[in-house]
Amino acid sequence: MNLADLQQQLRDARTPLRITGHGSKDFYGGALQGEPLSTLALNGVTAYEPSELFVSVLAGTPIADVEELLAEQRQRFAFEPPRFDGRGTVGGMVAAGLSGPSRAALGSVRDHVLGAVVINGAGELLSFGGTVMKNVAGFDVSRVLAGSLGQLGLITEVTLKVLPLPAATATLRFDLTQADALQVLNTWGAQPLPIEASAWCDGELFLCLAGAEAAVQSARTRLGGDAMPADHAERFWTRLRNQADEFFVGAERAVTGGARLWRLSLPSTAPELSLSGEQLIEWGGAQRWVVTPMEPAAIRDAATGVGGHATLYRALDKSTDAFTPLPAPLAAIHRRLKTSFDPHGVFNPGRLYPDL
Repeated sequence: MNLADLQQQLRDARTPLRITGHGSKDFYGGALQGEPLSTLALNGVTAYEPSELFVSVLAGTPIADVEELLAEQRQRFAFEPPRFDGRGTVGGMVAAGLSGPSRAALGSVRDHVLGAVVINGAGELLSFGGTVMKNVAGFDVSRVLAGSLGQLGLITEVTLKVLPLPAATATLRFDLTQADALQVLNTWGAQPLPIEASAWCDGELFLCLAGAEAAVQSARTRLGGDAMPADHAERFWTRLRNQADEFFVGAERAVTGGARLWRLSLPSTAPELSLSGEQLIEWGGAQRWVVTPMEPAAIRDAATGVGGHATLYRALDKSTDAFTPLPAPLAAIHRRLKTSFDPHGVFNPGRLYPDL
């Protein structure tokens, strides 16, 4: 199906449509509704300028294909989008807005979106942004698409900033309690150290250093800890990025037994939270995963109590809202934005919030 056919289909649409690529993130957000509308025919890289650090890609293109192309030029998506079982498309990557371990140091998906082409609910083909940051002026619609879960329109193409691979990397391991790990992460985060990623779970803190050879070596000497072999470290961070490590595998098993997997977004300085279940901490303390049978209200109260919020990431029962309810003024802005892009309310209804 070409763009003209898609535009006509969307002009005529009056019933819900569920935009889908590989379906690798169908678990995320609210319950799925509507007739599937696949993006997989929109496949390919339309522009790649390694010297200008940008790539333009059609929405149905597999993430793995683009990253293979970038690796040939020693470049990458620095926000490390997860690939679930190796699957995931570029359109779904932007629509979900999920980032990997290096997000705290190098930015989120939204931070790397330079431009986008989208078909709205009126069947209009709209183009936003450009190929460099300075092209963006006023209300940056292309970045609003990041994390929108397809509720604003059918993304057909995106332009993304890419970054060079670091010259050197090293991973250090420390035996620390959660409280001690949070303390040292915040201490180190205020210092000029080349920390790209961190992860704490079950008494172990892992720290990824990346940058110039001299900077990485200096930090290794200064911080101490146990150095992981390079191949083990690469495997560890890749599995964490793709949510295929022991914590997430165990979390999926627990979810099938009735537990819930929560993602907490908190100030990095927030103290250790007294929550039952297993926890994984990333992003210097700012992202905390909790797999627990605790009631949703208790989890959300704990997160808001320290200035954050909680997202129900995986659960068998989706009767609980996936995302923390919005304050009335912000909810009104969401509804107006949704209506302006999708006047008939056909795109992924209920995927973000029940009334959108």
